Amino acid sequence: MTKTTTSTDRVALGRQIHTSDVSDTAFALLDEQGTVVAWTQAAEQLVGYSAGEVVGRSAARVLPSFAKASAFVERCRARDGWSGATAVRHRDGRMLDVCMRMSLVRGQDGGTRWLASVTDMGALSGEVGNGSVQESILDRAPIGVVVRDLQLRCTWVNDAVESHNGISRDRRLGSRMTDAWPGIEAEVAEAVMRRVLRSGSTKVHEYRTWLPTGRGEENPFAVSFSCLQGADGRGLGVCVISVDLTESQQERERLAVLGEAGTCLGSTLDVMQTGQELADLAVPLFADFVAVDLEQSVPFGEGPPVRIGSIGERFPVLRRAGVASTRPGIPEAAWERGEHVHVPPASPFIDVLRTGRSHMVPVLNIAPGSWIDRDPVRAQKIRETGMHSAMVVPIRARRTLLGAAVFIRTENPVPFQVDDLLLAEELVSRAAVSLDNARQYAREHTAALAVQRSLLPRHLRGGVAVEAASRYLPADVDRGVGGDWFDVIPLSGARVALVVGDVVGHGLDAAVAMGRLRTAVRTLADMELPPDELLARLDDTVQRLAEEDTEDPHQGAAVVGATCLYAVYDPVTRKCTMATAGHLPPAIIDPQARVTFPDLPTGAPLGIGLGVPFEAVELELPEGSLIALYTDGLVETREDDIGEGMRRLGTALAQPNPSLEDLCTRAMQPARGQAAFDDASLLLVRTRALGPAQVTSWTLPSDDTTARRARNLVARQLAEWGLEGLEDSTKLIVSELVTNAVRHGTGSIDLRLTRHQVLTVEVSDTDACSPRPRNAGTSDENGRGLFLVSQLSRRWGTRPIPGGGKVVWAEADLAHASGACDR
Repeated sequence: MTKTTTSTDRVALGRQIHTSDVSDTAFALLDEQGTVVAWTQAAEQLVGYSAGEVVGRSAARVLPSFAKASAFVERCRARDGWSGATAVRHRDGRMLDVCMRMSLVRGQDGGTRWLASVTDMGALSGEVGNGSVQESILDRAPIGVVVRDLQLRCTWVNDAVESHNGISRDRRLGSRMTDAWPGIEAEVAEAVMRRVLRSGSTKVHEYRTWLPTGRGEENPFAVSFSCLQGADGRGLGVCVISVDLTESQQERERLAVLGEAGTCLGSTLDVMQTGQELADLAVPLFADFVAVDLEQSVPFGEGPPVRIGSIGERFPVLRRAGVASTRPGIPEAAWERGEHVHVPPASPFIDVLRTGRSHMVPVLNIAPGSWIDRDPVRAQKIRETGMHSAMVVPIRARRTLLGAAVFIRTENPVPFQVDDLLLAEELVSRAAVSLDNARQYAREHTAALAVQRSLLPRHLRGGVAVEAASRYLPADVDRGVGGDWFDVIPLSGARVALVVGDVVGHGLDAAVAMGRLRTAVRTLADMELPPDELLARLDDTVQRLAEEDTEDPHQGAAVVGATCLYAVYDPVTRKCTMATAGHLPPAIIDPQARVTFPDLPTGAPLGIGLGVPFEAVELELPEGSLIALYTDGLVETREDDIGEGMRRLGTALAQPNPSLEDLCTRAMQPARGQAAFDDASLLLVRTRALGPAQVTSWTLPSDDTTARRARNLVARQLAEWGLEGLEDSTKLIVSELVTNAVRHGTGSIDLRLTRHQVLTVEVSDTDACSPRPRNAGTSDENGRGLFLVSQLSRRWGTRPIPGGGKVVWAEADLAHASGACDR
């Protein structure tokens, strides 16, 4: 090894490791009271606080474990330091899961300081196995710590560093490196430290080096140099961390393999799949059999999470999520994936689940009277498969118990060692992050699916206008529940509204937005608005909702974004009027199985705010026509475009005389046969028509005799239908409605009676103003007509006529008529 120059690029101190090769470790120097006395740029990057915001203040601002600083320091002192998983508080208030190590350092005056080394668990998950210095710093013991001032004199040092190069603490304190350890390596190291100080507080230099030990041998070391900052942000000195890599070489190679394989951990948001990935990674890397058992609320996102230390007498119910073995058929497994796993009350499993700490049994024996001896299922498997060493590692995240992983050796004769347990905990901790993300997603997915299904109609009421059926297929767990909705809304005059829509996005927010839009559509539909006007009102509603949800009133409203198709079908005229807001056109299949997709003006999606008017199209449909309303998830795939999907849908629906349920099943098969790109929804309706035997209408002049004539016409028609029991009340309703039309309108008046599930009376005139009920006084001669209509009818209302005028309608229950028949 060449040692003839002080250049930091020579082999003497090793190559500089690029920042892309390692995850940053944050360092902070604390006094005995837990006050921060020095900070680093990496610490600022991790938690967001600058040196000026933390130096001179209690570490509890960032480290909640220092809320009781004296007690925590005493625990660290009793253990000669501390390392493990904990949480730190970011400047924006969120909590970060980290690995932290507390190292005690001593000074010349006998004083002590604590060096906190903190690494983000999320960063570690991406860096494991790449040979990084930082990963070794946190997970390998012992580590050497030396703090030097601006003159590079040693001011603080821990006990472990003496074993790295044989230099005692007394000889090191107060001296420069070149004084305590003359030689080319010391000169190169000081050159590196000066470079760190000159670069300011934003760089962390790391090198792989070979340092001579006190025995004259050369061992591989990893050395980290970090600039320490004071409250003013200027450099106070350099923190040097050294780690002996000799004994951990084999484990580092294992971690390298794990790092390469770890890319598949959490490849999906399916907790069962992630559990299986964990088992597959460990076998045969360092175990012959692995079982991953999750607490039952984790896979399904149901029920409250179990907190570590709070299980009491209620033992968690575990469900097997992953299992792997070096042997074909996995003979070691007593339970298959998805099955509930029996947990013996007096076993180490309960201790692991209760305390959150791992348990290792280097030599597994079945002693008489032991918990294994009392568990015949496990005892038999141990004897049959030759299990001789075991580890049980809890799967936890943020003090939430996710489950436990069991590692077994059968064919490998070497018992598990402490290093094996550390490796298993490392692997499980990384898997826990993915499992926790999947658990939270599963809970949100379950909630969103429940919200969506509760808001979708359970029973489609098409009345006499249409026969209806539907299907809904949520997206897969990776995409999440979307914002699809559909509905069939009964309207006056036996008409029916058909609606389908899709909110942009996935998850609970999309499901909630869908519920709000569905409610708004039903409210607007009750106002009997034509499709184009209803979509315009709905567009305004979406924009107002977006403005209300915007936290900053000075910011523009967030675009909600949704598509919608709204159609109204009248079984009397067999006309269907429809308009779309950015949604795909319906498929219409006539009785001869001819498929068409009507050319509708597309219209802008809801909430975009373009202000372009919506346009409606009116179609006359033969009785028995099939109308299919759907969302893009049914016709759009990763392989085919929407046009191909629409042609496939039309082919599936163009079948002779099948039931609607069979057609729905047939049309949804392509969506079920592949990974869902989006939610897939389908609403199918087959149109009906009301014939002359059920509908009669008259055109009457507007004069003083019209009301009497209308009463007589209605009486004869009711008698013909056998509805004499409704004659008196219906004549009064007709009289009031026709009188109002004569008084306030001009031109002729249309009167229509429709007998379907109810008896509907409709009076049309040219006046566009809708009548309103009034509270008539005792001496008023007028104002009681609509009050009488509301008392005599089941319900009443008005709707506009395209082109001008209105229809005033009222319904009466057929059950009140003798001899009434209900279709």
